[in-house]
Amino acid sequence: MTTFAPDSLALNRKLPLWYQVSQSLRASILGRSPEAPLRLPTEDALAAHYGVSVLTMRQALKELETEGLISRHRRRGTFIEPSARRGAPVRLLGSVDAIVAQQSGMSTELLAHGPTPVPSELAEFFPDLTEVTGFTRLRSDEETGEPTNHARNYVRPEIAGRIDPADLLRWPMTKVLRDAVGVRISRITDTVEARLADPDTARLLQVPLLSPILHYTGITYDEDGCAVDVARIHYRGDRFSFTVTLEA
Repeated sequence: MTTFAPDSLALNRKLPLWYQVSQSLRASILGRSPEAPLRLPTEDALAAHYGVSVLTMRQALKELETEGLISRHRRRGTFIEPSARRGAPVRLLGSVDAIVAQQSGMSTELLAHGPTPVPSELAEFFPDLTEVTGFTRLRSDEETGEPTNHARNYVRPEIAGRIDPADLLRWPMTKVLRDAVGVRISRITDTVEARLADPDTARLLQVPLLSPILHYTGITYDEDGCAVDVARIHYRGDRFSFTVTLEA
């Protein structure tokens, strides 16, 4: 029987291995194509794929089983739940794959993309540019069609020119930059704050004017410390929560 093929993962030895593996596999599951097989490879095969021990792999799978993304059956194997939806808050421990997982698993519509002046409030991140490439997307729940978040990304033109817009219909910008374009991401700085929905945001997210929303700003830096992408995402306040764990 054909099995599901998860994405590859470059492990960060400063973070728990089981956590990185669970988040990477989680992102693969939520971002899978409709025709992808539901059966996962064996524990041994997955452990070899990620370069971790079977015990580590088992802990990662237990995390996904607890969340309801997979089910495990003795002698039959491990299967992706066809109706699995992202519901639990994402625990951010510093992994880029956690960002990818948080953004995956939704229907995406690319509303617009093209050159745009650097917004004045973002000028500090693009000091050498007057123009960037903007990508505007609307994400919706695949099951209900309900809008969940509205995203605008501002990307350096030389990087944006290598982005296939079709990839953004399936994958989050972070994954496209890292895996499709080949940007060597060194870090992402996140800020989440509460705001009230303005008329445009309220219309796109189908919520009342001045409803509470979560406003996310994420700055992605390459290995040279250069900002390559600034994401500004408005999340419906009734659909998302964020939990951040700081390790001593």
